[in-house]
Amino acid sequence: MNAAHLNVVWAPRLLSVLRAVSALLFLAHGTQKLLGFPVSPNPGPAMLTLPWIAGVLELVGGALLVVGLFTRPVAFVLSGLMACAYWMAHAPRSAFPVLNGGDAAVLFCFVFLYLVAAGGGAWSLDNLRKGHHG
Repeated sequence: MNAAHLNVVWAPRLLSVLRAVSALLFLAHGTQKLLGFPVSPNPGPAMLTLPWIAGVLELVGGALLVVGLFTRPVAFVLSGLMACAYWMAHAPRSAFPVLNGGDAAVLFCFVFLYLVAAGGGAWSLDNLRKGHHG
């Protein structure tokens, strides 16, 4: 396999894999906060609080990104959510993400920011809606 083949054929497919796997990991935060799965020792957040709103965005936005629907605008919102989460919840604990528990928030933020520019990839509902078939 040459580099041109990798770029033309596999890069858009692997972009879809990155999107779907990242979204599944992200979605789990929303299901835990709002649906109690997987089970957590922390109670679910009260309705209309910032953690509850974050849970709704994680659940709905994560599901949309899993299938690649409205990828760019959803990824934009979720990237901002993760930036806010990092600076509000993690950064005050320490300047270092590995110490403040915010490394996942940073990674989600920048993966989602990349999706704003790159789109959903070959295997996405966005791509199907445009009439392309991965």
